[in-house]
Amino acid sequence: MNDSTPIQLDEVSLTDDLIVDYLHDNPEFFNRNPELITSLRLSDVHRGTVSLVQRQQSQQRQKIHGLEEEITQLMAIANHNEQLFVLYSDLYLRLLDCSSAPELLDCLYQATTELLSLSGLKVWLKENTEVDHASIVKNDCAGVMNNRLSKDDYYFGRLQKSEQELIFSQHQEGSVVLIKLNHINDDIGFIAISSADADHFDPRMDTLLLSQFRKLVAKLLFQQLYK
Repeated sequence: MNDSTPIQLDEVSLTDDLIVDYLHDNPEFFNRNPELITSLRLSDVHRGTVSLVQRQQSQQRQKIHGLEEEITQLMAIANHNEQLFVLYSDLYLRLLDCSSAPELLDCLYQATTELLSLSGLKVWLKENTEVDHASIVKNDCAGVMNNRLSKDDYYFGRLQKSEQELIFSQHQEGSVVLIKLNHINDDIGFIAISSADADHFDPRMDTLLLSQFRKLVAKLLFQQLYK
């Protein structure tokens, strides 16, 4: 067949891709055929048949609605983060004002259970301390620390029953976060905070505020417990 031989219409198999490519390459198509914009009828699940213009308007409304929802979610997250920032800032000032280890531990426990509405707080230290406080874990949790915090500063999620009983002296429903305490490049122990919500402490959680929190608490605990 000679290259100049015209292609017969019945030899061309029209596909969606061909039509889409043609319209992309010929943006003036609807300008040349304006009657199609209103005369074309498209199937719509909710409204039966609609014109091309109506379909475009509907899609635009859906897009705007989606953007509005996204903005609302971002504003809610920003507001929540602002509240957390204020809460942590106030907590830091209270912790710095504590003059004894029991007072410091009371402040930490109160902030955890009352301000953050979490279930409980425990502190395990590698070195024994003479301070007697309900938040201090007396059991040997070195295995828990090696298992959960050997490579990371935080562990989010659930613990095995044996680990729960070592830290909290009972089975804990929900989720926990373990926060490694480090002072002058030495690991001194960890803080365990529990939540009744199984999904509250998630590995995807941001650790920016926790990073500042653990550094300050580690320093203050070391000063108060071992001075």
